[in-house]
Amino acid sequence: MSLRLPRPIRDLLPARPPWAFLLVAAASLVIQLAPAWREALLYRREAVAAGEFWRLWTGHLVHFGWPHFLADTGLLLILGLFLEEKHRAFSWTALAVMPAIVSACLFWLDPAMTRYGGLSALDLGLLLYLVCQGWRRDWTDWFWPAVLIIYIAEIAFEIYQGGTGGGMIRFDEPGIKVATSAHLAAAAYALAAFGFAHRQRRPQKT
Repeated sequence: MSLRLPRPIRDLLPARPPWAFLLVAAASLVIQLAPAWREALLYRREAVAAGEFWRLWTGHLVHFGWPHFLADTGLLLILGLFLEEKHRAFSWTALAVMPAIVSACLFWLDPAMTRYGGLSALDLGLLLYLVCQGWRRDWTDWFWPAVLIIYIAEIAFEIYQGGTGGGMIRFDEPGIKVATSAHLAAAAYALAAFGFAHRQRRPQKT
């Protein structure tokens, strides 16, 4: 008996590697291998306020230890397999724009978040978009609602923990917690992007 992947997964697997996602993962790896770069690249509110705007992007490439790096980049690459070929415009735009939008939301809407690092918010935004697109193709498919329920449960648990808990990853600095506000900002971006894409596909009335 041969094992087969669920149809939603088989339908989305690409014919070629997700090069844009690989590039982001490689950049994150280089930074992880150079821990002295962390403070120069991490999102730090006071540094952004002083004009170091590159941190809006580079902060997402910085991770607090190898378990954090492996979890975030591993999920990013898995999502790249499903997204880059089928949803290339969204993928490239999201990889370029979503990190800065999430960071800007942290800066303006969550002033208590003074430091932030990691790809988790980007991952969750990409995952939510993938779920919405997959479920749109087949509303009776169990797979996508299950993923969406897990996603919502994770966010709800983080909020229940006060907006800074719920994560199971061990970080290499004391006091580092899951940044729920960043995840919510990424979710808002994903839903807006899905709404725009869905609207573009609707037939125009004449």
